[in-house]
Amino acid sequence: MTDIIREYMPILIPIIILEIALMIYSLRHVLKHDRYKFGSRTMWILIVIIIQIIGPILYLTIGREDE
Repeated sequence: MTDIIREYMPILIPIIILEIALMIYSLRHVLKHDRYKFGSRTMWILIVIIIQIIGPILYLTIGREDE
């Protein structure tokens, strides 16, 4: 089992880093701004945190208000 995990680590590490970076950027943006295309701050925080890599992408593409 450990050999399988070590085999996939070069693929998993960049994905995990990308996920964490997107979540941090999206959460900072949600908390900094108070206007969204639809929904509320609480809704977007939950989406960004719970729906791992897809949540931040959803927020950045359809949730945030154009500046």
